[in-house]
Amino acid sequence: MWLTITRTFKEALHNFIRNGWLTVATVVVLIMSLYVVSTVYITTFIVNENLKNVQDKLSVSVYFKADTTEKTIEDAKDFFQKNSDVGDVVYVSKEQALENFKKYNANNEELMQSLEEIGENPLWPSLVVTANDSQKYEDIVGYVKSSPYREEISQINFDKTKDAIDKLNSIVKTTERTGITLIFIFSLIAVLITFNTIRVTIYAHKKEIGIMRLVGASNSYIRLPFIFEGFAYGLGSAIISMVILFLTLRFAPSFIFINVSGPISISSHDLLAFYWHNFFIILAIEAGMGIVLGVFSSLIAMRKYLKT
Repeated sequence: MWLTITRTFKEALHNFIRNGWLTVATVVVLIMSLYVVSTVYITTFIVNENLKNVQDKLSVSVYFKADTTEKTIEDAKDFFQKNSDVGDVVYVSKEQALENFKKYNANNEELMQSLEEIGENPLWPSLVVTANDSQKYEDIVGYVKSSPYREEISQINFDKTKDAIDKLNSIVKTTERTGITLIFIFSLIAVLITFNTIRVTIYAHKKEIGIMRLVGASNSYIRLPFIFEGFAYGLGSAIISMVILFLTLRFAPSFIFINVSGPISISSHDLLAFYWHNFFIILAIEAGMGIVLGVFSSLIAMRKYLKT
């Protein structure tokens, strides 16, 4: 058994080298397919990490009327926290709101001057509500509006949060759809090219196959070289793709990823760190997909053109 595997594997390597430009074309297409898979994987990771940061910053501000007592607001806070969808509720007093306002607008002289002219604190006390899941904010708003404290509520600031959630979901869906589409297209091309290469190899060995049948060679002995050839295409392409991916990340300039809360700079150092940290995962994905595509193409070609 071991001798059979060794001989057929050597024959597969011989075919791999002898096919020349067909091998080059097949490997190039497979590399492109696997490179797209890796790029989609890394892009998805970057998007998800940024979206987690966005999700952490999302909240709903519930503003109470100016004459609402602190005791009432504290009771409302306890009531809102009973909702299982609510992650945290923070009370912001009028004084704290004014302090935060002055801090964030310290450079706006006109705004500061207008505030001084008013003479009193125009801001309302509020509860800042964060959810356990970004998909639950609309449910939480409905819960707040139907609460016993709805008459004390002056305003619920949800529009910005809703826009952020919509953008977040749009980014996720776009990334997933684009990635799946590209992977499907390149995988189909890779299968067709590899299939054609194996077909040519089968035709080139037509006489040898006939002789092997006459001398009693088993079907597995005849088929194994072509299966190993598909395996070699997939594994070789995965290794080369990993090298190209490393070079891309190594020399890629820093770029700006725009999310819903602001721009975040992604450096090549960060991408390389991700590459090395997930090296074996990426390699397993590329090698697994490359081998599956290569062997699958070989099996289709043998089923159609190799009658054993």
